Amino acid sequence: MSARNQSLSPIDRASDIRTDAAKLALLWRSAKILPVIEGRIGAHDGALRFLNADNVESLSASFESGERYFLGLARDGAVAYFAWRTSWINEPADEVLKFEGFRTLREVGGDLDEVDMTLAVHAVGLCNWHATHPRCSRCGAETVSDLGGSVRVCVLDSSQHHPRTDPAVIVLVKDVADRILLGHQSIWPNKRFSTFAGFVEPGESFEECVSREVFEEAGVYCNDIDYLASQAWPFPASIMIAFQAITDHPDTAKADGVEITQIQWFSRDEMKTAIAKGDLLLPPTISVARKMITTWYTAKSGYLADDLIGGESWRP
Repeated sequence: MSARNQSLSPIDRASDIRTDAAKLALLWRSAKILPVIEGRIGAHDGALRFLNADNVESLSASFESGERYFLGLARDGAVAYFAWRTSWINEPADEVLKFEGFRTLREVGGDLDEVDMTLAVHAVGLCNWHATHPRCSRCGAETVSDLGGSVRVCVLDSSQHHPRTDPAVIVLVKDVADRILLGHQSIWPNKRFSTFAGFVEPGESFEECVSREVFEEAGVYCNDIDYLASQAWPFPASIMIAFQAITDHPDTAKADGVEITQIQWFSRDEMKTAIAKGDLLLPPTISVARKMITTWYTAKSGYLADDLIGGESWRP
């Protein structure tokens, strides 16, 4: 999953089409349709597995009719993309059979190209929201998908409910010697270290959140806070806003002992040695945390991305 700071997505979300039900129905007939079951996407051999409308119809004996969500158009307008959120009519007891041909975004994200990743992130995030918002937050009545899946509408009071995205900051902390500070959480695999992150609280700016989270987790205050990039992170509904920051008091750094159980400063040479000896495991390649670390590491001549070996396991 790439962190992007360019302004143009490879997919045109074509929001103007969402109000045209007839146009959406026509596009569905020739669209590439990404099936989604319980947050898992159709995928095979490192690429998304798309269906067409005839395929969907042929599966009606095994799968619910589900809901259709318009994801957008290819930039040249030649292809329309939809997500199809469905479920088994008679769910297999065997988990392997139940999810055959489907993978989580964490499992396949590192293998997808930019177009597939853009579609997968949109589809998973949208499906996650629809699955958890079946009722109106105002009156409790049922809601239904509308406008190509971009909203849910209450059947009782007609109020519209829009997908939510939770902002979280993620921070590469450095000192004046250009070392970086990484932390370990107990729920991670042994020896996995990563950057610091946390959700933005109400009334808080991104920069304030950076300062608060780093102090809470690592015991140091930061200055020179600079924006780096952002990354959609639908686990279940976040966007990671990446920053780098400098602390003038590296010796006071201390893990909070609750969320972060260990912290460690790394120079480039120390990181290279620790990885080579198997004493350090970096975050998975699909994460913006890994991209931040790699960008820092390779910024100095003689240090190559191939030196950095991570792990794709998210839990021990």
